Amino acid sequence: MTKETMQQVHERAAATREKILRAASEVFDAYGYSGASISKILARAGITPGALYFHFSGKQCLAHAVMLGQGDGLKLPGGEDGLQRLIDINLYLAGELQTNALLRAGVRLAVEQGEFGAPDDTPYQYWVRLFASQLLAAKEKGELLPDVDVQELAWTLVSSYSGTQLLSQIATGRTDLHARLVALWRYLLPGIATPAARSRVTFSTQWNCPAA
Repeated sequence: MTKETMQQVHERAAATREKILRAASEVFDAYGYSGASISKILARAGITPGALYFHFSGKQCLAHAVMLGQGDGLKLPGGEDGLQRLIDINLYLAGELQTNALLRAGVRLAVEQGEFGAPDDTPYQYWVRLFASQLLAAKEKGELLPDVDVQELAWTLVSSYSGTQLLSQIATGRTDLHARLVALWRYLLPGIATPAARSRVTFSTQWNCPAA
């Protein structure tokens, strides 16, 4: 087997794996872990059982992969690191939660993970690290009040965000998520940000997508 042929094999395998994950995300998003089935995923992906089991041992393994990959492919807003970019990222995620099946499924499975394995806070820690990096930049720029603990605040923000999006999903299918997050930040900012930093913050409607 030539090197070129070997590369083609790897590319096909990678493409098949991505197709499976995309189909699984759509099924888990629509039905949750309990309502999803391998047969539904196979039908959505249009592949054989052998192709699926070559990459994943079963539904539990697939669910775990989707849960851990919830942030894959996101194109986070750019700009200077700090408080404004953190808010922009938060509002961007609100829009993605209305349209991005992988993110939606990963978030749903993180809540439902007791149904398919031992608790795993890895996806939550991913967001904690991401938010903490922006909060650290904000602190270095003098945007945060002196007594703010960056790691504690990042954990609190992820917890608050998770609860807000979950209640928004239950109540309105996340159609009000952007507004709910803006309200969250308006109450949060006086306790963490300097008056000067608060005066510069804006809440873009760029990512306020209508529900799909």
